Amino acid sequence: MALKQQQQLKQQQRLSPQQIQTIRMLELPALEIEERIKNELDENPALEEGLDHSDEQDYDMENDAPDNQDFNEDLSLGDYISEDDIPEYKLTEISNKEERKDIVFFNNEQSLSDYLLQQLQLNELSDKEKKISEYIIGNIDDDGYLRRDMSAIADDIVFQSGEDMNEKELVEILKIIQELDPPGIGAQNLQECLILQLKKRKKTRETTLAIEILTNYFEEFTRKHYDKIQKILDIDEKQMKAVIHEITSLNPKPGSNWDNSMTTLMNRVVPDFIVETNSGEISLTLNNRGIPDLRVNREYSDMLKDYTGNKVNQTPEMRDAVLFVKQKLDAAQGFIDAVRQRHETMQRTMESIILLQEEFFLTGDESRLKPMILKDIAERTGYDISTISRVSSSKYVQTNFGIYPLKFFFSESAQTKSGETISTRKIKRIIKDEIDAENKKKPVTDEELTSILNAKGYLIARRTVAKYREQLEIPVARMRKET
Repeated sequence: MALKQQQQLKQQQRLSPQQIQTIRMLELPALEIEERIKNELDENPALEEGLDHSDEQDYDMENDAPDNQDFNEDLSLGDYISEDDIPEYKLTEISNKEERKDIVFFNNEQSLSDYLLQQLQLNELSDKEKKISEYIIGNIDDDGYLRRDMSAIADDIVFQSGEDMNEKELVEILKIIQELDPPGIGAQNLQECLILQLKKRKKTRETTLAIEILTNYFEEFTRKHYDKIQKILDIDEKQMKAVIHEITSLNPKPGSNWDNSMTTLMNRVVPDFIVETNSGEISLTLNNRGIPDLRVNREYSDMLKDYTGNKVNQTPEMRDAVLFVKQKLDAAQGFIDAVRQRHETMQRTMESIILLQEEFFLTGDESRLKPMILKDIAERTGYDISTISRVSSSKYVQTNFGIYPLKFFFSESAQTKSGETISTRKIKRIIKDEIDAENKKKPVTDEELTSILNAKGYLIARRTVAKYREQLEIPVARMRKET
């Protein structure tokens, strides 16, 4: 049988190593970028600390320097926000040489991620499996859940490492992580979290029944339809109460009280931005106190000039030396550009957030927060939404009123009867306040909360109230009822 050959022309957009490096550095919070720079200084002799001088960057820029490609439109710089858009307050940047004594550090005991990675070392994993495990653990949130979709994690790993990846491989690695301590870690939802914990307990009649109920009748259990479950499983009230006790003794947030369970190693949460308010004036500072000035090593650039200036009698050893020096110089310059790009992108993004949330930064009043989504900041800065997402991930901002994760400032919008657009965060605050003040023997229902909000002028449906209540991780009224 004759084989038929076909030619096919495809267009594929691939990121350069420089662009990938910039993206990765953009995701790093303050402490991690400091560590990243320290490691690069240790590994690359062509990179050193010190102020950059233009005459040190002329190592045959036309032929020997790396291509200075503009970062794709995902991270294109564009012009900064014009001064006409800036109100009475100023947006300033402090030099990294100035010592900041008012930066607040939050001390915590060994992080959950560190503890999980420590346990993981006891498993015999390939290098690829270790990388996957580390990435999955890095995506586990403070409550101990892996809330990201597996396909999205697979795409990220392919993007960052270039290795082929499928969801099946991820699931197998996730199962290994879910065997680690604390029980329930790495679950993708509450149901899975509770079942994982039960499977680690001593097998009894109660645990077996509890697993069966949570597996097959989870919705009925959460709605307290105990009579229905008893009838289906043919168990009496005494057995049902024992199962309820078994389930309610589980921890729905296995990572939440981690700081009380370990007594070694310190993990600091450091703000990436400092926003200060004084007499109605707001100033922005990037926390660069641990980031040194970087430059290309002058001796290496002179060495390359000497090598390339004597091309006639070059030996194979000399050509190897030229290649080595050039690679190190290219890497040093690329790293400096990536650090600079990260700095400029973060500065511009935070400026836009301040411009939109001026009233909050002046007053500290959460009800003054305006609706703001990633797209709003992307449109103001000219960056792609994915870039804004990377900037806001794992970053913190110190204000006069406390330290907030950058994601705190993002929320959807809702409308009042008068047509005013407000942040959904304000509605969630009202819901929480009403539930906190409720009579626990007769807790307010979602219907009653809807009526209260409508009476206050907020146009909102009952299903939306239920959604916000769930986002606040508050159970339904009948589960809050106390006898």
